[in-house]
Amino acid sequence: MKKKICFVIYNRSNYARLKPILEILKKSKEFELQIVLTSSAILFKYGNLENIIINDGFKINYSFFSHIEGENNTTMAKSVSIIINELTTGFKILKPNIVVTIGDRYETMATGTCCAFLNIFLVHIQGGELTSSVDEKVRHAITKLSNLHLVCTNQAKKIVIQMGEENSKVFNVGCTSIDLIKKINFNNNIDLSKYKFGVGYKVNLDEKYIVVLIHPNTLNYRNNFELVKNTYNAIKKIDIQTIWVWPNIDAGSDLISKFLRSKREINPKLKINFYKNFEPEDYLKIIKRSQCLVGNTSSGIRECSYLAIPFVNIGDRQDQRERGNNVIDTKIDEKQIFNNIKTVIKKKRKIKKSNLYGTGNSSLKILKILKNIKLEISKKFIIR
Repeated sequence: MKKKICFVIYNRSNYARLKPILEILKKSKEFELQIVLTSSAILFKYGNLENIIINDGFKINYSFFSHIEGENNTTMAKSVSIIINELTTGFKILKPNIVVTIGDRYETMATGTCCAFLNIFLVHIQGGELTSSVDEKVRHAITKLSNLHLVCTNQAKKIVIQMGEENSKVFNVGCTSIDLIKKINFNNNIDLSKYKFGVGYKVNLDEKYIVVLIHPNTLNYRNNFELVKNTYNAIKKIDIQTIWVWPNIDAGSDLISKFLRSKREINPKLKINFYKNFEPEDYLKIIKRSQCLVGNTSSGIRECSYLAIPFVNIGDRQDQRERGNNVIDTKIDEKQIFNNIKTVIKKKRKIKKSNLYGTGNSSLKILKILKNIKLEISKKFIIR
């Protein structure tokens, strides 16, 4: 009998990084794939990821609304409580043998809590990494709630083991998003018309452009206004074609979104093209052809390091995360942001491709581990 393996997906980056292993498991004879969607993954204003997943040929087994609007710290906490309630019902219906969660989204606290109390074997991907904001606390909490750890680097493996986890339950498999990159034909054109060309200026992808993706820093809610203001002002001065991708659902998203909308309305001639979301392959193609990625997203550190694309990393949201030489750390300062983007555009910095986050065979490693692992729910804290 096939083992039921359930993936809980909360947002676009979850799906992009899980897609390669989802494709393999969909064809597997040993596993029955289940997908649960909630949070921003099913909200239209964050790009309607549900349609993308269905168009990619996957079946969604269970979905529910959980997001309390407001995009602040209070609504984040309340949304987690809703997810716990609804996800418990979903797991009782689907009866998975294995649940998989990824990364450090605040919503994963609900997944970990449900699995712990329902005695479901929990697999955590991308544990052991170091950053800033509430993500740091969530990621390590999920480690202690999980039964199997599929990390991306040797350092992450050491950290998870240091937290008292058994060596035999911790595997460095690399990042599955590198698998996706290796499958993409970057010579194929990108059809922006299927996204209705976003909002604002229509970027010509045959000419120079940059990509901006700023997410809120949940530890410093009010600082998000300074973050977006300084970034916007710097890019306005540079006057280069810009694709700006909408922020995620974290606390502070309201401040960033409100600022961008206000500037978009009063400056219609700006060379900034706003998009809610892209299909995973299109996002990577757009990044690959750009002059650089600007912002504070982990894709600037993971995917861009492998693609050898410069990343102007603003603020401390990615503080301490392992990185390649493509990352240019930048304070939340308009002048410094401006100068670093200009340096990149003028090609004054040589970037080397990095295999820090894997070489593109993560999904096959994960499949092999899942086939052979014993589904032991009990955990031991190893004192070293």
